[in-house]
Amino acid sequence: MIPLFSLRMNFAAMAVALLYLTTVEPWRVNSKTVNIKLVTNARETSALCLDGSLPGYHLDRGYGAGQNNWLLQFEGGGWCNDLTSCLERAQTRRGSSHYMSKLATFNGILSNNATLNPDFYNWNRVKLRYCDGASFTGNKVLNNGTTKLYFKGQKIWEAIIQDLLPQGLEKAQKALLSGCSAGGLATFHHCDNFTKYLPANASVKCMSDAGFFLDEKDISLNYTMRNFFKGVVTLQGVEQNLNSKCTKGFSSNAFLCFFPQYALKYISTPYFILNTAYDVFQFSNVLVTPSSDPQGKWNQCKHKLSTCTPAEIDTLQGFRLSMITVLKPFLDSKSSGMFINSCFAHCQSEMQETWFKANSPRINNKTIAKAVGDWYFGRSKTQEIDCAYPCDKTCHNMIP
Repeated sequence: MIPLFSLRMNFAAMAVALLYLTTVEPWRVNSKTVNIKLVTNARETSALCLDGSLPGYHLDRGYGAGQNNWLLQFEGGGWCNDLTSCLERAQTRRGSSHYMSKLATFNGILSNNATLNPDFYNWNRVKLRYCDGASFTGNKVLNNGTTKLYFKGQKIWEAIIQDLLPQGLEKAQKALLSGCSAGGLATFHHCDNFTKYLPANASVKCMSDAGFFLDEKDISLNYTMRNFFKGVVTLQGVEQNLNSKCTKGFSSNAFLCFFPQYALKYISTPYFILNTAYDVFQFSNVLVTPSSDPQGKWNQCKHKLSTCTPAEIDTLQGFRLSMITVLKPFLDSKSSGMFINSCFAHCQSEMQETWFKANSPRINNKTIAKAVGDWYFGRSKTQEIDCAYPCDKTCHNMIP
């Protein structure tokens, strides 16, 4: 297995200066920091991080009209697919609460500022910390006598939910389950289950941000990401927690249901997909992997788009077309929402610059925050697909 997928990518929003709302632009106001809460009874169900430490989350309470509404956001941060990468991960904040920051900054969709996050600012907003390495889906303990690792993402999910229910989640009137990157992938696997914890009359919906990882061949025509995900599913005991209808259809290749494109059609809860067609993570880890480009011929293109050759641009356009083709059946769903822009980015809902700001990315002059809000509250149908690169001039590209 290729170890590069230990993946410690963290595209946290940059801190901004504290200025008064009445004298400067509203997006210049400081973001709120929220303390971590460890789930102290998690040991009862072995709902533990890779190293055996307690899982945790950050909760900023809602108020006013939003006090009975809940937004849960899965943290992202890659995966581990073998003993070596999981042992390494267990010694970081992605595998142990001992290394986690005790404070989390709430930006974008998690902001408590009405000007910066007009639809969800006064909801109960929760950030679920990620410390298992399988998008909150594993359920297995590895103990070979010298090493013990807890692959307990599924149990962590359940433990956090059980901790939140008596704090008001059990009486939720509206709820949105969201996540970024590996956290976005988690929403595909927990969306329908989330609804079962909430009142029957609650409005429950789900959203994935940068979590629509494609089952696509790399430039050497190998399924590098497929092989990697197979390792994650096998090592961490994930298959038992994948959608049973999906796994029955794939039989011996049930691990493929870890990919969103195969799980999506079995999700009955209203769903919104936020993704870039040229996701920078997938560019380097699905399409042009190190193993598919050993001589580094794509290095310049990966670091500066203006240096990409016509052939390389054609390859990137082909990847975009694959994503749009896979998503076409999703367009037929009346409850679905979509915002697929043509930017070279990754995770756009947690960064204020891309979520809602004067110069935030737009499709048909609609920001991501407006698109998600319109979809959630039924103000208008939102299924936005951008024109192909380089037509969109509103992007905040991570590759210059």
